[in-house]
Amino acid sequence: MGFRLRSVMFASALLCAFSTGQAQVQENTLISRAEAKVDSSIAWYDVEKIGVEGKGWNDTESYYDRLPARARDLVRKPVWELSRDATGLCVRFASDAKAIGVAWDGGDGMPHMAATGKSGVDLYVKRDGAWRFLRVGKPGMQRTALKLIDELPGVPTEYLLYLPLYNQVTNAEIGVPVGAKLWRLQQPPGRPIVFYGTSITQGGCASRPGMPHTAILGRWLDREIINLGFSGNGRLEPEMAGLLAELDPEVYVIDCIPNVSERIGELIAPFLKIIREKRPETSILLVEDVRPADSTANRLLREAWRTLVDGGDKNLYYLEAVGMIGADGEATVDGRHPSDLGFMRMAEWLRRPIGVLLKDR
Repeated sequence: MGFRLRSVMFASALLCAFSTGQAQVQENTLISRAEAKVDSSIAWYDVEKIGVEGKGWNDTESYYDRLPARARDLVRKPVWELSRDATGLCVRFASDAKAIGVAWDGGDGMPHMAATGKSGVDLYVKRDGAWRFLRVGKPGMQRTALKLIDELPGVPTEYLLYLPLYNQVTNAEIGVPVGAKLWRLQQPPGRPIVFYGTSITQGGCASRPGMPHTAILGRWLDREIINLGFSGNGRLEPEMAGLLAELDPEVYVIDCIPNVSERIGELIAPFLKIIREKRPETSILLVEDVRPADSTANRLLREAWRTLVDGGDKNLYYLEAVGMIGADGEATVDGRHPSDLGFMRMAEWLRRPIGVLLKDR
């Protein structure tokens, strides 16, 4: 039998101190000012030249797409269209600027999701070894360019900028005053964690792009996160299994019950078989649904997991979700999609199990 990861809640251990720490930067990561576009007193740097984190494929139709260009002919149209959202993509950089601006493709909100989460950007700063929220960029209806923050210390400092969760981005830029420097930073060490799932995985309905559980876990565990959440379309289709198998993560996290319900029992084994053909040793964590209404689906997933483990899969793990978002009714926006509180509780629930599965921890 493979061992079963039972859900245990762990409080975050983030430091409380809030003094600014100076980033350690190398001159070979300094981005040449010649690469910037100067507009008045601001030098705008194309994010493509800095590089994004959270992108599984390089052969994409648009730089900010989440699936390769060939997936257009592989997956259903709704999956392809959702894959063009910049969900989970972020930029690590350092700057000695005293002010930072961002320009990106804007958009609106949803009836149950804030525009800042769906279409905004989210800036974090590294303070005393931990990532701290700094400022959110509120989107306009089309392209938005704004000063996010000023009165910064003016010493090399690390920043993390998250792109929109439910919005396609064709161009994004970071602006700093002319004369300030900008450095690209290395991605975190170790292989990434890949999340595949539903609208919840995609980030519905976080108020900011840095607040889904996937992004929170990326900061807490210091790992690259590849977010393959597709709203209403995390359906365990073989085409997606084949694409996931092309990646080489440390851990796959599969969380699809809300989109397949009781069909999970018939779909999960064929889906995992395709992944296992290329990734026989990679840890895979199956996650239950938090809603009591899906207790039957959870049971069917648990039974399928037991069958697969008994059949010899020693790297397949199961996480119970009862209690994941609490029982006080305060953790969702609509009874289904997590609020920021719900996502924080999900991250706390998942932190220890995923940490156990990271081989170098």
